[in-house]
Amino acid sequence: MGDREKILEALMDVLGEEGCGVSCEEAMIFQDDEGWKMMLEGLMEPWKLGQTIEQAKASIKEYANMGFGLS
Repeated sequence: MGDREKILEALMDVLGEEGCGVSCEEAMIFQDDEGWKMMLEGLMEPWKLGQTIEQAKASIKEYANMGFGLS
């Protein structure tokens, strides 16, 4: 399993299948010079997740806990 797939799996684990729906299936997870980023359907710009896989997983949990479009 690649790094991108690990982040997508973490997204599904946090949100669950019902909470995730089509948004997770169509999530664009990518890495650039700033680190990992996630772009979900309907968002204007990507969310920064961090430099490492562990940071990305923690960011997803934090975004979900704060209710930023992930519920």
